[in-house]
Order: sequence, then structure tokens, then C-alpha cells
Amino acid sequence: MLMTDAQGIPISAFTTSAQTAEVSTIETLVDIRIGKKRPRRLIYDKAADADWIRDALKRRGIEQITPHRKGRKKPSRQDGRSLRRYRHRWKIERTISWLGYQRRLLVRYEFYAHLFEGFFHLACLMLCLGRF
Repeated sequence: MLMTDAQGIPISAFTTSAQTAEVSTIETLVDIRIGKKRPRRLIYDKAADADWIRDALKRRGIEQITPHRKGRKKPSRQDGRSLRRYRHRWKIERTISWLGYQRRLLVRYEFYAHLFEGFFHLACLMLCLGRF
């Protein structure tokens, strides 16, 4: 899981097992961020289209910008104006692509999770230092 700022600099990152749903870890991702300032908006893909996560983030003062899934039965919870910000998601995808340049992360050679997470954080640090 990776959270970046508006320029694509990683501000929160951690790894989970493959069996863990991404939606259940979004709140943890927001909690372990670097810095005290809470993000105002969270852009996420259709996997996080759940009303309970929208309500949990709204209680924290964070607006979730996520397009609804195709087969959504409930009425829409956001209008098209806020979804215009979703087109900036390419910056997050670009950061994930930059992390893919590290071969140890792209093909997981590490057997132990703590070693993989260490290389993951090292790659995020290299991204941060390369931007300044």
C-alpha cells in the first residue's frame, strides 16, 4: 500500500499479505503517514467503492474521490465535480512505476516479509531523495 502527495512523493507506505483486502487497510495507511498534516482528499481506484470507508474517512475530515463500480445498487454519493480530480491519479501510478524500476520489488526475491518491506522503504526513500 502506498500513499503519495500531489507530486507523487511517498508519504505513507507499508506491505500486507495478499489475502488482506485493500479496503480494510486504507485507514491504517492514513494513520501511519509522515508528517502531522492530514490529507484533505484521497484518490483511490474502484476497489475502495464502499460506503463504510467513505464514512470513516469523512469522520476524519478526508474526502474520498473514487469512481463507483458498474453494478452499484445504492445511489451515487459523489458528483462529477469531485471526480474531475480523479484524472490526477496518473501521478500515483507513475510513482508505483518508479518503484517498479527496483528489480527486487518487481520480482519478489525476498522470502521474509521484513526484508521485502525494508527494500520497499529504501526504494521510497530513494524516490524522495531523488526529487529534492
